Amino acid sequence: MKTLILIAVAGLGAQLVDGSLGMAYGVTSTTLLLALGTNPAAASATIHLAEIGTTLASGLSHWKFGNVDWKVVAKIGVPGAIGAFAGATFLSNLSTEVAAPVMSLILVSLGAYILVRFTLRGIDRRNLGKPVRKRFLSPLGLVAGFVDATGGGGWGPVGTPALLASGRMEPRKVIGSIDTSEFLVALAASLGFLFALGSQGINMVWVVGLLAGGLIAAPIAAWLVRHIPPRMLGSLVGGLIVITNTRTLLRSDWLDAPDATRYAVYAVLYAVWAAAVVHSYRQFRKDRALESADAVAEVAERNVVADVDDVRVTNAQPISAGRPSDPRD
Repeated sequence: MKTLILIAVAGLGAQLVDGSLGMAYGVTSTTLLLALGTNPAAASATIHLAEIGTTLASGLSHWKFGNVDWKVVAKIGVPGAIGAFAGATFLSNLSTEVAAPVMSLILVSLGAYILVRFTLRGIDRRNLGKPVRKRFLSPLGLVAGFVDATGGGGWGPVGTPALLASGRMEPRKVIGSIDTSEFLVALAASLGFLFALGSQGINMVWVVGLLAGGLIAAPIAAWLVRHIPPRMLGSLVGGLIVITNTRTLLRSDWLDAPDATRYAVYAVLYAVWAAAVVHSYRQFRKDRALESADAVAEVAERNVVADVDDVRVTNAQPISAGRPSDPRD
């Protein structure tokens, strides 16, 4: 019962993060299931079965709040589904001994990317409003879908930063569109796992637990996406994923690192993580202050222009003349 409650809470937290950041439901939940000793393919299958419900609820919530670009959903979701089905079939044919460290390595890479991307880089707004081309979205969806199925997560970590980096969409629409299109990816990955594995190793009670937590969090996350700074959340989630999966790698048969080495690596990672979070917070405060200053300057400029226009209107008014004097006077 304690395990089920833990899984439900993890599903709730993962969906809050995913719905507000556009990523990390899969990698966060998969990390937990691997820590509980679940087979990697079964872990990914469990996550994707739960995601069928959570992504549907998340997509509907984002649509309600106006966070979805349906053209982007169609262009990236269909290739993503194809990649996810292929990735599920590939992972199902790997042995557990090989799959566990491979998945952890993928998750470490994704976590590091999230950490670096959101700690060091802001959001480029120069191309905001320009259409996102299909020749960019289709390959992106194919790769992200494959990574998502093989890593137990990756649709958001690959797709969201790529769309944000393009600077052509508002952040809330990037997150909403990625979350909505993930329904197709989760459905295709689940079918791939079921065809390859059947129901072997899939704990339906855990699926229900993850689904319950995710359904509660989905509408909350869709509302929070307008209020939580992505930079801060990205640093927190990225560091957590890196540290958790580095622990799995160091204990795997690939490395089997001694205790002294593991503790030293943990210390370095925790220090880097803390520095990243502090830096993100400072940059968030700095960006917010600049935005406030720009807003104040814009209002002041508008007031000056309005005053000048008033003066011009006043000066342009004709001066009424009295009755001309009679020359005979």
